[in-house]
Amino acid sequence: MGRDVVPVDPSQPAVGLKKTKARGWIRLDSSGQDTILDVDKYAIMHRVHIHARDLRILDPLLSYPSTILGRENAIVVNLEHIKAIITAEEVLLRDPSDDNVIPVVEELRRRLPLLNNTREDHGEGKELGGQNDGEAGEEDESPFEFRALEVALEAICSFLAARTTELETSAYPALDELTSKISSRNLDRVRKLKSGMTRLTARVQKVRDELEQLLDDDDDMADLYLSRKLSSASPLSGSAAASWFISSPNISSKISRASRASMATIRGDENDVEELEMLLEAYFMQIDGTLNKLTTLREYIDDTEDYINIQLDNHRNQLIQLELFLSSGTVCLSIYSLVAAIFGMNIPYTWNDNHGYMFKWVVSLSGIASAVLFLLIISYARLKGLVGS
Repeated sequence: MGRDVVPVDPSQPAVGLKKTKARGWIRLDSSGQDTILDVDKYAIMHRVHIHARDLRILDPLLSYPSTILGRENAIVVNLEHIKAIITAEEVLLRDPSDDNVIPVVEELRRRLPLLNNTREDHGEGKELGGQNDGEAGEEDESPFEFRALEVALEAICSFLAARTTELETSAYPALDELTSKISSRNLDRVRKLKSGMTRLTARVQKVRDELEQLLDDDDDMADLYLSRKLSSASPLSGSAAASWFISSPNISSKISRASRASMATIRGDENDVEELEMLLEAYFMQIDGTLNKLTTLREYIDDTEDYINIQLDNHRNQLIQLELFLSSGTVCLSIYSLVAAIFGMNIPYTWNDNHGYMFKWVVSLSGIASAVLFLLIISYARLKGLVGS
């Protein structure tokens, strides 16, 4: 395995990352030292002892939803762009040159050495019988895998929260502009924002559901205690020990660190998952807050749609009013035309003799009656609220 590991040159970190952009892995141990791994999937499977179906979840070419799986010797983490395998002593992170993954790598480099050194100092203080700060001591009891998992959860929650903030910054002004002026451009802009919000909501919902599923099942959370399982299985048999030495030569260091990290837990209940439960609850509340923001934005979009529909209904009513006016005018003109046509026919009538003035009076009176009827129709429409004043 040594010939597959290429150490990172501190003076040229970017070059090393670019070489493994397509399918590279980066390994970070408990001391914060990072190493670029250019190996195939079989070497990864042999190193961390997981099945091919678990490694397939981390394939960037395949679309798998966000998930956190606890295995015998590793935690498989697939959270959007964060695809990692966490063991009791190291973190294997995929595609370290990705723009979204680089901050995660930097955070692991920054936090793991500090936390590890603090844990060692706290352990030495215990041996000497010294008394350390209560909060620091409580922090130092967290196993390595929980610290690495916390970095991944913090990164994905911050990433989704940032995307939600960007969406809110673009959506609310666009919705207000659409409310003030309905146009094809504004409608298309809001349509795109709504599509993006729907996709982002689905991503946030999946992460939230995964955390909620873990919190609801104590057995699944217990599977994530790798240090506890490693320390309880420290007396290895001959074949098992040989297999472990091949994949991970620092067995003695692993057993001692895992035993020290989970000493308080082993003395208590084996099924005690309170520490992990508090960790998951913190980020569950954070991702739930992000989902609530998206829900509020969706409600604002729905309210805007209702307002737009009301405006469209108002325009439709105005068109109906115009149609009513035209129909009323047509009826009045039809009455006038009917009277004029009857008295204007070239047919001899006995009652028409010496009464030519009657034609003029009747036609005039029919025109006046038509105009009065039109005014009465408009007054009735205003009275019923069908026409604005």
